[in-house]
Amino acid sequence: MNTIPATAAVVADRSLVGTALAEAYTAEVDSWLASVIDEVGDLPGFALAAVGGYGRGDLSPGSDLDLLLVCQFEGSAAGVAERIWYPIWDSGMKLGHAVRTVDEALDLAADDLDTATSLLEIRCLGGSEVLVDDLRRRALQQWRENRDGMLDQLTVRCRERHASSGELAFLLEPDLKLSQGGLRDLHTLRWIDLADAELLEDSERQALDSPHHVLLSARIELHRSTGRANNQLLLQEQDEIADRLGYGDADDLMADVTTAGRTVQGIQDAVLHRIHLRGQRRRRLRKTRALGHGIQLADDTVRLDADADASDPVMPLRIALYAAQHDAFIERDVLDRIAEEGAALPDPWPDEARDLFVDLLLTGHEMIRVVEALDQVDLVTRLIPEWAPNRHRPQRNAYHRFTVDRHLLEAAAEAAELVDRVERPDLLVLGGLFHDIGKGYPGDHSEVGVGLVNTIAMRMGYPPEDIEILEALVRHHLLLPDIASRRDLDDIGTITAVADAVGSVGTIELLAALTEADSIATSKSAWGGWKAELVNELAARVVAHLRGEHEEHAESNFPSDELLERASLGEQLVQIEGNVITIVTPDRPGVFSRVAGALALHGIGILDANLTTSGDMAIDEIRVEGGVALHERPEAVSRDIDRALRRELAITARLLRRAKSYRFQRVTTARPADPQVIVDNDISAIATVLEVRGPDSIGFLYRVTRAFVELDLDITRAKVQTLGADVVDTFYVRGPSGAKVTDPDYLAEIELAVLSAIGADA
Repeated sequence: MNTIPATAAVVADRSLVGTALAEAYTAEVDSWLASVIDEVGDLPGFALAAVGGYGRGDLSPGSDLDLLLVCQFEGSAAGVAERIWYPIWDSGMKLGHAVRTVDEALDLAADDLDTATSLLEIRCLGGSEVLVDDLRRRALQQWRENRDGMLDQLTVRCRERHASSGELAFLLEPDLKLSQGGLRDLHTLRWIDLADAELLEDSERQALDSPHHVLLSARIELHRSTGRANNQLLLQEQDEIADRLGYGDADDLMADVTTAGRTVQGIQDAVLHRIHLRGQRRRRLRKTRALGHGIQLADDTVRLDADADASDPVMPLRIALYAAQHDAFIERDVLDRIAEEGAALPDPWPDEARDLFVDLLLTGHEMIRVVEALDQVDLVTRLIPEWAPNRHRPQRNAYHRFTVDRHLLEAAAEAAELVDRVERPDLLVLGGLFHDIGKGYPGDHSEVGVGLVNTIAMRMGYPPEDIEILEALVRHHLLLPDIASRRDLDDIGTITAVADAVGSVGTIELLAALTEADSIATSKSAWGGWKAELVNELAARVVAHLRGEHEEHAESNFPSDELLERASLGEQLVQIEGNVITIVTPDRPGVFSRVAGALALHGIGILDANLTTSGDMAIDEIRVEGGVALHERPEAVSRDIDRALRRELAITARLLRRAKSYRFQRVTTARPADPQVIVDNDISAIATVLEVRGPDSIGFLYRVTRAFVELDLDITRAKVQTLGADVVDTFYVRGPSGAKVTDPDYLAEIELAVLSAIGADA
C-alpha cells in the first residue's frame, strides 16, 4: 500500500483554487484514509471519524488531520489504533488523534468546549457509521441542552481572542483564522446556530457564505504558497495570493478580505448581543424607554415601533445618535427596515439632519461602531455618496493601522476629544471625517478632497464661509506636520509661508487640532512628544505672526555660549544627555555624515540636527530617537562617534554588514516611496532646502550626507522623518561660497549624487 497520500498532484494543480482545492484535497485524503482502513480490515465496533476542520471539509495543505477513533467498548482499541496511526505518521502528515468510546467522548464534551465543538463537525471515514451517527446525534443534543453554559464560554473565548488578535478588517497583516471577523468567528457562528437557531436570522446565514469563501480561499492559497500552516497574511505574500486567486492586484484582494471581516464581525456582534440580552432577561425584568419618533431603548438595544415612520430620511441619524449616546446596540431588523423603507435626505439637508450628524460625530469613539453598523446596510453612502470609494479601502502601509474609511472615523473621534481647543467644534469633527475623503479617487487626495468636501458641505447646508474653512482643512491637513518636521521653525520664511497659505488664526487652530487627531488615528508611532512639540510650536508662531506679534518670538539659543567657549578653546566634546547628542570637534568635511553613520550602526535614528561652525571647530546639536544602545550602552555609542570623527571606524563596511544581516526583514509597505530630490530655494533666505525622499534602508542618512561631502555642500540644519517604510529627510545647505545653490548644473549634480547614494536610478 502507498503510505504517502497522493496529494502533491492536487496541490500542484493550478486549476484548483481556494475552496475548490480544499474540496479536492479533502477528497484525496478521505480516499487515502479509506485505503488505510481497508488494510486494517473489518472494524466491527470501531469507526474512524474526521472532526474539527477536517470534519467540516475545510482541509488545506497546511492543516492537521484531526481524527477520532470511536470504539464500542472501552480498552479495546489499542491494536487497531496503532495500525491506523502509524501509516499516517509515516506519511509525514500532522496528526491530531484520540481514541474514545461514545460515552467517553460525550463526558469530555460536557465540560470541554474544544471537544464539544469538534464533535459538532464529526464525519465518518470508515468502519461503523452507526457509532458515528450515534455520537453525532447525542453530541448535538448535549450541546443544545448545555447551550447556556457553552454559549457563555464561547462568548468569553471570542472576547479574549479578539483582544489578542485584533480586527481582521483593519489589520495590515491579518490573521485569517484568529482575528476578529476571521474564520474562527465563522465557525463560532455555526456552533451558536446549532445551539439555538433563533439566534441567527436567515439573511445573516446567507450573508456569511461569501466571507467564508473569501477567507478560506485566501488561507488555502497562503498555505499552498508558503508551504506552511501560517494564517497571517503578511504584506510580502499578498501580491502572490491575489494573483493565485485571480484578483487584479493585492488591493482588490485585501478589500475583499476587509469586506468579509466586517460582515462576519457585524453579524457576530449582533448575535453575541442577543446572547447577552438573553442572559440579562434571566436576571432582571426588561426595561423600555421611549426616545421619541417611535424609537425605543430596551435592554441597551435601540428598537423601532411597528408604526414608526421608517421612511423619514432623518430617521437613521436619530437612531444612530441615540445608540451612540446611550451606548446601545441597533438590532439588525431595525437597520434593515430603515434601509429598505427610508428615503434619501433632500438637498440641502434640513437643519435637524445636519445638527444630528454633527452631534453624532461629537460623541467620539462611541460613534464609530454606530456608523459602521449603518454601513453594514449601506446607509452611510446614502447619506454621503462620496464615501463609497473609500469603503473597505486598504492602505497597505505599516504607517497606517486602518483602512481609509475606518481611519476617517477614528480621526473624527479623536477630533471630538479636542473640541475645547477651537471655536468651531462642528468644523473640526467634519474636518476629521473628510480630510482624506479624496483617497478613494484618482489624483492628489488633498486637492481631490477639496472638491468633494465642497459638494458634501453644500449638500449639508453649510454657508460659503464655513465651506471655505472646510476646504482649507482638507487642502492643508498635512501642512503643519510636514512643515514642522521638515523645515526650520527658526527661519521666518517658514512661518511666513504657512501664514500666507492658511490666512487666519481660527483655521490654524483647527489645523493644529486636526493634525493631532489625524496623527493619533494613523498609528501609535505617528504622534509623539517630539512631533507634538514641533506642531504646537509652529502653530503658535504662525498665530503670533498673523496677530502681528512675531517680534516676540524667542531666538534659537544654538549654539550656546558654553559651546562657543569650548569651541574657542579647541576642546572636543561628545556628550549624550537623554535624546540629545552634542558634538564639538575640529571642522573637517563630513563631520555630520560620520556621526550619522556611527549612530546608524547602533540603530539610532536622527530626528533633528543644528549644525554650525565657530572658527575652525564644528558644533552639532542632534536630537535622536530609538536604539537600545542609546539608553543601555551610551558609552559604546559615544566611543563609536569619537572613533568615527577620528576616521578610525570603517563605517561603510560595517553598515554593509549590518544591512546583510537584515536582508530578510519583513516588507512594511506595498508602495515604497519613489526616490527623489526636491529643491526649494524660496522658503529660506539664507540656504537651499533639499528634501530627499526614498524607501528606508540602513545607513540612508549616512549615504546622503556623504554625497553632500563629495560636492562640498555645507549642512546647517537637518530634519529627518521616517513614515513607516519611507524616509523624508530635509537639509538646509549652502554651497562652497556660503550662499544658496542656484546653479542648475550644480543642482543637477547634487540630484545625481544623492539618487545614486540611495540606490536609485539617477
